[in-house]
Amino acid sequence: MTPTLEQLREKKGFLCDMDGVIYHGNRLLPGVKDFVSWLYAEGKSFLFLTNSSERSPLELQQKLARMGLEVDESHFYTSALATAKFLSRQAPGCTAYAIGAPGLFNALYDVGITMNDVNPDYVVVGEGRNYNYENILKAVALVRAGAKLIGTNTDLTGPIEDGIAPACRALCAPIELATGKSAYFVGKPNPLMMRTGLKLLGCHSNEAVMIGDRMDTDIVAGMETGLDTVLVLSGVSDMATIDQFPYCPTYVMDGVGNIPPACR
Repeated sequence: MTPTLEQLREKKGFLCDMDGVIYHGNRLLPGVKDFVSWLYAEGKSFLFLTNSSERSPLELQQKLARMGLEVDESHFYTSALATAKFLSRQAPGCTAYAIGAPGLFNALYDVGITMNDVNPDYVVVGEGRNYNYENILKAVALVRAGAKLIGTNTDLTGPIEDGIAPACRALCAPIELATGKSAYFVGKPNPLMMRTGLKLLGCHSNEAVMIGDRMDTDIVAGMETGLDTVLVLSGVSDMATIDQFPYCPTYVMDGVGNIPPACR
């Protein structure tokens, strides 16, 4: 039986990507305000689960506020937070050489991971405007000397206001190629991040849904965690994208504005 929109609306928990789903760059996408208002009005549990590692939850909350959308800071979980949690459990008190933005550095500091550009335990790569050739040279040398390579997420590209930009996996590629070492990626679709998201929602997998614009991260992550999935066409995917993968989303729609009933 084909799932209905009414069944989607009855879900207790909503995990939702941000880039390409909620906004492009600094532009809020159509229908987002109605969707978030509906989540609050219906008492739904929801979490913005983003592979972006650039901003902290507070910065994401402030970014949405500048676009006219008020959401509490507790509704955000990033790949930077997931990466920091993973490293702190793998090697408490470890050190890292990090390439990325303040959101990544703050997450690492918050769990007691300090910076080390001499002999770190890990080289951690996220998105950020400080990525340059010197960073690559340093990272390559450290990985060749024994540091383990970690990427915050597997996204090759991400949507921006005027097109797409290279994302974490693309930024890790030169280091992997130069060292012969493969990075371990922590963000979606890694089950580590998905399980944490469900725990923060307080929902079982059959009570929740994953909403995203990427078949290779959001949709596969939801599917492999046992969630229904919603592919929105407001980001990097279109209908032709679906045929490139051996799995399908539960629902396909233009954007999250299609989820609330039209009468609201």
